[in-house]
Amino acid sequence: MAETQFSLNSSAAARRHDLDWLRILALGVLILYHIGMYYVAEWEWHIKSVQTYNWLQDLMTLTNPWRMSLLFLLSAMALSLAQQRIGTGKMLWLRSQRLLLPLLFGMFVVVAPQVYFEALSQQLIEPGYLQFWWQYINPQTALLPEHHSPIGLLTWNHLWFLPYVWCYSMLLLLGRLPLNLFAQSRLVQQLPARYALLLVLLLLGVSWYFLRPLFPTTHGLIDDWYGHAKYFGVFVAGYLLAQQQLWWAAVVKHRRLFLLGALCCYGLLLLDRHHVFEPYASMFDELLWVRLCYGLVLSLNHWLWLLAVLGYAGCYLNRPVNAIDPKGAIYRYASPAILPWYLLHQSLIIVFASWLKPLAIPAGLEVWLLLLLTLAGCAVGYALIRVVPLLSWCCGLKPRAAKQGKLQLQME
Repeated sequence: MAETQFSLNSSAAARRHDLDWLRILALGVLILYHIGMYYVAEWEWHIKSVQTYNWLQDLMTLTNPWRMSLLFLLSAMALSLAQQRIGTGKMLWLRSQRLLLPLLFGMFVVVAPQVYFEALSQQLIEPGYLQFWWQYINPQTALLPEHHSPIGLLTWNHLWFLPYVWCYSMLLLLGRLPLNLFAQSRLVQQLPARYALLLVLLLLGVSWYFLRPLFPTTHGLIDDWYGHAKYFGVFVAGYLLAQQQLWWAAVVKHRRLFLLGALCCYGLLLLDRHHVFEPYASMFDELLWVRLCYGLVLSLNHWLWLLAVLGYAGCYLNRPVNAIDPKGAIYRYASPAILPWYLLHQSLIIVFASWLKPLAIPAGLEVWLLLLLTLAGCAVGYALIRVVPLLSWCCGLKPRAAKQGKLQLQME
């Protein structure tokens, strides 16, 4: 198959269908991952099944290090392409409307059941959702003081991606002119892709080495400095990558090499998890070269998976929609549905898991019921969002476009 050629002047640059399909696929992975969090042993989550499995850690480690980075990368690339034809002021408004409104609606309405069922499962509160909700939205509440943030019980949980990507978008849009001049400079345009890869690997490795021990991941925005170094670095890289024809061609050309390297790194992570490298892991704090080896593998694993996914998508998915989806029905439905489904899915997983748990259904059957209920709940919720103008507005959709199913909304 002839490999896709990338050009900023091509129609593909006007609408990158591979990015759209990747967003859809990434949401599917996210739903499966969060269902897995209910069953995986040892990893903490809001609620846990009584049937947990250690082997799930091996499977979930495949996407755990880079799944959220992929969302940041895709969002930055969409921003980079969109800002070429939309003014800064309008882009600031569109990003704020599509991110902050869903964030507020999600915090006050969608996420509340997660906190309720988590507290209920730990026997910290009495049943009664309405009474709990009034306390949840009250910043001065005395309920569950050990779970308070500066705004009380109100939280964004899985929606942390939205404030992060909004902040990153504002920074890049406000610095749009110098950043675009840099992206289009001869130095960057002619920079070989291998040097760009070495640079992002170095930045991630340095961040992991110096910031991760001091600032463990919190998803709390104001104190998550290692998280910002990691995700903002990915965001800037995605913004620049979308404008570099030379880099894009290299990503597609070397996709098999990236995949092979990513699989090798994944294998090393599994071997480490199963204590194959225990003699060296035990000397992690004492020996610099051991820490550097770990940092190298983690950085390579992170970026090689991202590049492999982008490369294969660029080769096979960047083509007219009807070449992949003959009737276009999947694409027309899924593209605007991404953000509402993202808002709803984790709350639905927790609610349905809480309902199924007392039934003591074997895990092999329960997981399929949980998946089907979650998908059905997202579909019903999205159908309701599309036809109710207020809900469409709260979830970042234009009511008329959402109702007609024509809005090509990107989860930005």
